Amino acid sequence: MLGNGIVGILSESTNKWERRVPLTPAHCARLLHGGSGKTGVARIIVHPSTKRIHHDALYEDVGCEISEDLSECGFILGIKQPQLEMILPDRAYAFFSHTHKAQKENMPLLDKVLAERATLFDYELIAGDHGKRLLAFGKFAGRAGMIDFLCGLGKRFLNLGYSTPFLSLGASYMYFSLAAAKAAVISVGEEIATMGLPSSICPLVFIFTGAGNVSQGAREIFKLLPHTFVDPSRLPDLFEMARDHTQDGRTSKRVYQVYGCVVTSEDMVEHKDPNKFFDKRTSFLPLKNQVGIAHDRTLTMFFGHACNPYNCEDGAEYYAHPENYRPVFHERIAPFTSAIAIDTPSVPFSVSGCSAADLPFTFPRLLSTTQLQDLMRKGCPLVGISDITCDVGGSIEFVNQTTSIDSPFIRYDPNDNSYHHDMEGNGIICSAVDILPTEFAREASQHFGDILSQFIGSLASSKCLDKLPAHLKRACIVYDGALTSMFEYIPRMRNSDIEDSSQSLQTLQLTKMKYTKLISLSGHLFDQFLINEALDIIEAAGGSFHLVKCQVGQSANVMSYSELEIGAEDKAVLDKIIDSLTSLANPSEGHVNSKHNTLSIKVGKLEETDMEKENEIKKGNVVLLLGAGRVCRPAAEFLTSIGRGQSKKWLNSYMTDESKEKSVRVIAASLFLKDAEEITEGIPNATAVQLDIMNKENLCNYISQVDVVISLLPPSCHSIIASACIQFRKHLVTASYVDDSMSKMDELAKTSGVTILCEMGLDPGIDHMMAMKMINQAHVRGGNIKSFTSYCGGLPSPDAANNPLAYKFSWSPAGAIRAGRNPAMYKYNGEIVHVDGFGEIMGTLARIGFFSTEATPMLQNETRPTYRTFLLSLLVCHTKDLAESIIDERWIADRIVALGLSKEREAALKTAKTIVFLGFHEKAEIPTSCQCAFDVTCLRMEERLAYSGTEKDMVLLHHEVEVDFRNGQPTEKHRATLLEFGRTDGVRSYTAMALTVGIPAAIGALLLLGNNIKAKGVVRPLDPEIYEPALEIIEAYGFKLLEKID
Repeated sequence: MLGNGIVGILSESTNKWERRVPLTPAHCARLLHGGSGKTGVARIIVHPSTKRIHHDALYEDVGCEISEDLSECGFILGIKQPQLEMILPDRAYAFFSHTHKAQKENMPLLDKVLAERATLFDYELIAGDHGKRLLAFGKFAGRAGMIDFLCGLGKRFLNLGYSTPFLSLGASYMYFSLAAAKAAVISVGEEIATMGLPSSICPLVFIFTGAGNVSQGAREIFKLLPHTFVDPSRLPDLFEMARDHTQDGRTSKRVYQVYGCVVTSEDMVEHKDPNKFFDKRTSFLPLKNQVGIAHDRTLTMFFGHACNPYNCEDGAEYYAHPENYRPVFHERIAPFTSAIAIDTPSVPFSVSGCSAADLPFTFPRLLSTTQLQDLMRKGCPLVGISDITCDVGGSIEFVNQTTSIDSPFIRYDPNDNSYHHDMEGNGIICSAVDILPTEFAREASQHFGDILSQFIGSLASSKCLDKLPAHLKRACIVYDGALTSMFEYIPRMRNSDIEDSSQSLQTLQLTKMKYTKLISLSGHLFDQFLINEALDIIEAAGGSFHLVKCQVGQSANVMSYSELEIGAEDKAVLDKIIDSLTSLANPSEGHVNSKHNTLSIKVGKLEETDMEKENEIKKGNVVLLLGAGRVCRPAAEFLTSIGRGQSKKWLNSYMTDESKEKSVRVIAASLFLKDAEEITEGIPNATAVQLDIMNKENLCNYISQVDVVISLLPPSCHSIIASACIQFRKHLVTASYVDDSMSKMDELAKTSGVTILCEMGLDPGIDHMMAMKMINQAHVRGGNIKSFTSYCGGLPSPDAANNPLAYKFSWSPAGAIRAGRNPAMYKYNGEIVHVDGFGEIMGTLARIGFFSTEATPMLQNETRPTYRTFLLSLLVCHTKDLAESIIDERWIADRIVALGLSKEREAALKTAKTIVFLGFHEKAEIPTSCQCAFDVTCLRMEERLAYSGTEKDMVLLHHEVEVDFRNGQPTEKHRATLLEFGRTDGVRSYTAMALTVGIPAAIGALLLLGNNIKAKGVVRPLDPEIYEPALEIIEAYGFKLLEKID
């Protein structure tokens, strides 16, 4: 029957609300009328159904057959798992089976497929070359979940005594289309913008903690409302401001927008030992569009896909020892929270099918019942929770039951731990609907079928698995009644009785093995078949294994974890197994932007007496990294990669063989421990510590124990650190210019035999090294430098330069604004050219007064002004009537010209566009943290000129050197260019600026560790002994330095 070209479509029987279809009538029409020779489909037989989003007649109209009998079909499609009696012998099936992770509850379905000699393809496993799933409904779950939650909030607020625009919103399934639902949300947003929300439930803040499809869908709906984003650190201020407004009796005040705020893992859990870092790499991207808090039942939080603190790509230590971590969400976020919507489960399930409560160890929950009861006693404003993942009894302990589309909310009363099916009374509303995408069944089916229809021809006409494309072959769990090779691990996983270790030990004969080690594997073990490869490696080498623990991630974005006890008779065999597993975990180790490292391995020892010699690690070098900015992490990653994998090729001949093999340990130190932990998070061989450099005793203590120090702190800090380095004869690297304070240390450093390598970043740094290389090469050839022109700067990439300033900030704007004020000068054709600070737009903003640091009277008042009022004061307009009139770009430009702040109309219009883009015309109140115009402007720029989750910055460095020759040779123009864009490594993003500053600094430390720099004292990278190896390592790392001679 396989490959006969006849396709069957199952009726969905698992849930009355399941109305989605794998193929719409339009998809079927294209397949049927495109010609069987081209599409591979000769007939389509549709199982009759009266509840599909597309009724049977529509399928008949395009040539499909409607029949209860699908026995003629060789290939049968569905959405969810069918009833077992629907599995026919010798047919091929495709649906979401949820069997490839060996979940116990789904094994009867797998057994039925095997018994009927059938073939099974799983949509979840159809992935592209980069491992990304091609078939999913995530965005539709986010869209439907967000709309349903807003609808529920409207009803709950009404029962609490507040009428809100959300009350007019219906559930997602009530709208004919997604477009109609969006139009309804837009109408709600328009009403908020014009009529406002009651101040007693404001500010209303939504939290998003993810960047996956579900989060994107939810944010897509959220953005239809008038909104502003805030930082988690400002939640208490936002809450305090709202409380002040209610206490002063202004109950009639309205609020005309909602708020968003980003919450990351550091807000949810922390290590119990303050000296230890959180050993994982979280699976989420920094986002804008996330949530915060409010006063008195006012905040809405939304957790985006794959972003809770437990979704780790390198979390073996956390999964192995969750008891070492404590939850802090209830302390840092929940006290200011009104509503929570959760996308990703926080507690993984075990292979044996036990629930979170049955696990042999405890994962910190996002919010426990006891924590909620304590919070509510203290007046917590929490109103509701929507658990989009249906993680029942998981991250939110008291969400212990699922809800349905037609009855999506229950009310939980923490006072007596009771549940009610109404919106009235004490407590919070909770929702946990498990099939949200079907609420937009029409659009979800269209989206799904658009992709699936591309594969139908191959699946329906192929008589042999080997003839299928690789991405479809990988999605086949069972072929002709037998597990395919990629899924042979399933019976091994099923047969390993985790709770009865003695049986497994007897089966695997581990007791006879002389040498054993305990290893932890985490990553996409099942989605990318890495567990199969790992077990094959062990058995092929003659070793044995015992499965000690296994937690399975329940979505493609959630990591899985396994703990194995590996045994071998020969220690060399055991070491070979470990090496092979390490190679599997690190196929392209050493590259910051590697996308293939989806497996993490940690190796322990089962019996210390047997393993002591084997586990001895050669003492490596230690580098102290001081700083807290984004540039620190690339430096830490680079240094800790030394001695492993492909990093050896970076070092070439500039390091001794011993240095190449010697590992580097990094101690990242910052004034605040959480900042240091962000630097080291997920990096092996890196430790985070808290250090105040003004505490001389502690500073000297750390410096005395390391080999090299890197300071990426502000320049004013370097002299303090340099003095301590000279005292303990430790080398120092900075990325800052040499100032007077550092120059004065030159002789003392030389006397002490210490190298203080400064200007080892981008500018200064790479620019110096490229320039000196070009100049010295010209001199060697007998040339004289006629002119030297250099440009260097950090900018948004062209597609991210989407605002009037064509500029964005990846750090606080304050430093850039202060630097932009400074004048500059350069020499051109023998004359000195002076440049005043700001350019056209920024100069006009400065003249208006946006950058004034003097205290502004209106910002000192307890009653906070709006941005609009603030703008009018700067433009010297105090007429009350203007406060409610339309203030647009034309009006602002006219006012700028009238005040004489810009002589040219075009410049005034550009400035006005910038003012409007930054939101100074809006009626939102200015936070209490802003005490002067400079504070207000920096805040607006930080909010409006920030990079989104997918946008990248770029660095452009360009030198031009004109060279004359005395021997009559023609004049040459030498050009050198560095163009580097920000990178994304899986879920972590790196700015181009961070990479091009952090990596050179790390290379400077590496050269000092290898004793490649002989010069002592305060030096710059101007000599060949520094810039030649540094530039070569920079290029080997992946930066492209292009050179050309005309």
